[in-house]
Amino acid sequence: QVQLVESGGGLVQAGGSRRLSCAASGRAFSSYAMGWFRQAPGKEREFVASIRRNGFFTYYVDSVKGRFTISRDNAKNTVYLQMNSLKPEDTGVYYCAARLNPGDVTAIMGYDYWGQGTQVTVSS
Repeated sequence: QVQLVESGGGLVQAGGSRRLSCAASGRAFSSYAMGWFRQAPGKEREFVASIRRNGFFTYYVDSVKGRFTISRDNAKNTVYLQMNSLKPEDTGVYYCAARLNPGDVTAIMGYDYWGQGTQVTVSS
């Protein structure tokens, strides 16, 4: 069992930056690939970024490439999402998730554990 707790959300102006954190507890954090997903009001949850267990491989949805950076610190059991040049369309609830199966880390299906989410609101 893995428990995930996100933090760092809030209100930010367009063009600003925010760093989200996701602290994990429970079984060996380094065994899990980690992902960030978001859900805007009235929309389905979507993939944002993910990172393999060793941190060497990262993946991003096209809309955030060059603006967001996912990273992890296995010693601290934490995954981060650094968000720069934020846009109003980045608004939503951001969730972190963990998966044991290495598979397609961009797919929502296959993630075993989810956090409760943290709200990010970008004002224009």
